[in-house]
Amino acid sequence: MIYLDYAATTPMSDSALNAFVQTSKTYFQNTESLHEGGLAARDLLEHARCSLADLLGKESEGIYFTGGGSDGNFLAITSLAHGANDKGKHIISSNIEHPSVDYVLKFLEKSGYEITRIPVQKNGKISINTLLSSIRPDTTLVTIQHVNSETGIVQNIKEISERLKERDVLFHSDCVQSFGKWDNSYFRSMSIDAFTMSAHKVNGPKGTGAVYISPSVHIAPLLAEVTHERGFRAGTVDLPSVTAFVTAAEEAFQLQHEHYQHAVNMRKLLLSSILINKNIVFEGFDDSSPFIIPIRAKGMEGQIMMQELDRLKIAVSTGSACKNGQQAPSKTLLALGRTESEAHELVRVSTSHQTTSEEITLLGKALIEITNTFRSVSEVITR
Repeated sequence: MIYLDYAATTPMSDSALNAFVQTSKTYFQNTESLHEGGLAARDLLEHARCSLADLLGKESEGIYFTGGGSDGNFLAITSLAHGANDKGKHIISSNIEHPSVDYVLKFLEKSGYEITRIPVQKNGKISINTLLSSIRPDTTLVTIQHVNSETGIVQNIKEISERLKERDVLFHSDCVQSFGKWDNSYFRSMSIDAFTMSAHKVNGPKGTGAVYISPSVHIAPLLAEVTHERGFRAGTVDLPSVTAFVTAAEEAFQLQHEHYQHAVNMRKLLLSSILINKNIVFEGFDDSSPFIIPIRAKGMEGQIMMQELDRLKIAVSTGSACKNGQQAPSKTLLALGRTESEAHELVRVSTSHQTTSEEITLLGKALIEITNTFRSVSEVITR
């Protein structure tokens, strides 16, 4: 099997697996227990928290471990929103957010919050001027993703953060698709109120992640009087997964430059081989994340292309794994002005440092062959 769906999930690295196993054997105690074993486990948890904070250049008291990216988005956004209730209940977001952000915004709408979803421009980016003009006296929070999970389109969250600071509006960003893939100096230099991370996108375990929330920001978690993660979330902390996550993150940032350039090379190789076919379209941009390559074959549903590739033992996706199977057109392509039929054509190829040029070459040939066969059959049917 040629696996090219790394934006959905990645295999655990050997170092992360080893950290998981060793922690499970030695530090199996509950981090909230007051006996010697529990205190030792708690010390390891705090060491992991400090290590992740050091990577990001942030305060360790701002790091909260979660059950993954979607869980982190829910906890962060609701805690920030409720913490700012005294000011108002107006939240601004974009119309291309990850489903996990959409779900929490719909949840808040039912709770009396008003959500403004600003459109993106033709290049997939939000207009800073549109964002700023949408701010009202009762606006408390803006949540804008960093890297789009369907197309790899990148938002300038550093500039957004700076402009929102001037307006005294909180800013959260879903950084699941950029964490570990962007240089950590980007995160270290960014003055942001909150952002979400996920372990299994960077060769860590599933079901684990973290959010950073600036200690200067007042938050009000939905569940009051819970004990874990300083009251941020309920449930015993999965210490083995946390140590595996931080181990994977350290490795990802250490090799970030090498991995990023490899992704650039893989994208260049694929596009050079498939865009000679006029019926294949690249739906990304030069400054999009090189790890995510959105393409479509004109007139061919992405689901059919994915199935044909799967038959050839090549695994890709039709979009975000959190909404796959719903047969809905890509809302990102719709936001970019594509028709509903064109949005249904989306196929997402996503690479990692484990992707080889041989795999990309085989994918390119398969895409050309499947597209040509489909066009030939379509022409015969329409005659």
